[in-house]
Amino acid sequence: MTFSELGVDQDMVDALAAKGILEPFPIQSQTIPLGLSGQDIIGQAKTGTGKTLGFGLPLLQHLGTDPEPGVKALVVVPTRELCVQVAEDLVMASANRSTKVAAIYGGKAYEGQIEQLKDGAQVVVGTPGRLLDLASQRMLSLGHVEVMVLDEADKMLDLGFLSDIEKLFAQTPPARHTMLFSATMPGPIVALARRFMNRPIHIRATDPDEGLTQANIKHVVYRAHALDKDEVIARILQAEGRGKTVIFTRTKRAAAKLVEELGDRGFNAAAVHGDLNQEQRERAMVAFKAGKKEILIATDVAARGIDVNDVTHVINHTIPEDHDTYLHRAGRTGRAGKTGIAVTFVDWDDLHKWSLINRALEMGIPEPTETYSSSPHLYTDLDIPTEAKGRLKTAGPAREREPRSATAGHGGARQGNRDAQGSGRGSGHGGSSGRDRVRTRGGRSVETATDAKPAGAGTHDGSGPSRRRRNRTRRPSTGNTPPAA
Repeated sequence: MTFSELGVDQDMVDALAAKGILEPFPIQSQTIPLGLSGQDIIGQAKTGTGKTLGFGLPLLQHLGTDPEPGVKALVVVPTRELCVQVAEDLVMASANRSTKVAAIYGGKAYEGQIEQLKDGAQVVVGTPGRLLDLASQRMLSLGHVEVMVLDEADKMLDLGFLSDIEKLFAQTPPARHTMLFSATMPGPIVALARRFMNRPIHIRATDPDEGLTQANIKHVVYRAHALDKDEVIARILQAEGRGKTVIFTRTKRAAAKLVEELGDRGFNAAAVHGDLNQEQRERAMVAFKAGKKEILIATDVAARGIDVNDVTHVINHTIPEDHDTYLHRAGRTGRAGKTGIAVTFVDWDDLHKWSLINRALEMGIPEPTETYSSSPHLYTDLDIPTEAKGRLKTAGPAREREPRSATAGHGGARQGNRDAQGSGRGSGHGGSSGRDRVRTRGGRSVETATDAKPAGAGTHDGSGPSRRRRNRTRRPSTGNTPPAA
């Protein structure tokens, strides 16, 4: 089956072919014909199976090749990253049309987004909060929306957006065409669909013989020690055939720390987490997609916006909170029909949490294997070369505190080192050693007296602030100098 055979207009077929997208995935084959007919749809499929084009192509075709200015289609997504990704996919599919797509989300200035709306954007992809903000300011009118889509509806529920979704629905015409897509379908989402959709058809694009996890993803679970995780990750990142890799952490602080740690070890990593502003997050995502950064470290806030087809590995630095989160994390690899590997670390304190995930997903891994960076099975499980170490050969040595002096441990070493350096610096100023002999109080040189400075007042080798202190030392006057107190 081809996109043309599904009834997609030739200009969009050509736009997809230009990006190497030639054949539809199962969820697309089932939803596109119904979407083109105007049928309300509930599409349920695992993440990474092509749901965006499943609703995007019918939406764009409904608007026509040259739609009138003004918002005619609304796509609501839960996260900023997913907003950017969906908007990019719709722009790609409509490359041969005059359709304008606007991405509306928080964390960026209003002005640019308002300008897009004023410019006549017909398709708006947005997050609930920013959409409602602009609607309340009368900058966004939803009164002429003909097609409305909820993408990743279950995540909307997790983030507490259900009431915002209801408000958005209330601002759109009742006769609109509505499509709802999600990987899972909890009760409140089903209730929402019944309330706002007109006799929807529920489509499940899954193999009845396949489990809840994707068959093209290899799942590896290790019981790992917290202090050894970074070392294990460094070895996994040297596995044969490893491409782009996403590492998930539980906290923003852990993500920032891991980026620094991997950088020290010679790996090219970027981070996406809540402590970064939107511009920084977008730069990290662009660098990752372009291959300038091969490793992306993220918290769960970014999980559903990472739609990159060539991610080969997902590593769960900390265990997900529940089985749905596990599915969405693991779903960043094995996308578009490719294979992938998902590695999960389970701390000793989280074994009960893993037990629940294992049972819910029927994974058959009740007891994760105790694993260290030196464990032989780590290398065989993940095709890691046996000579791989915790640092790349191109990386410099581990950073250590500099010794206080070259002669540390000998009597007077620190003072002698400081005097020698001071003499070298003073050679162009009449010789500092002469000044040192003049500046004495009670038989002790000023240099010796300032040696007992507060902690942190100078650098280890005596340069920096201590040099400035010597320059500020008052020179003795030519007159009578009163004795030191």
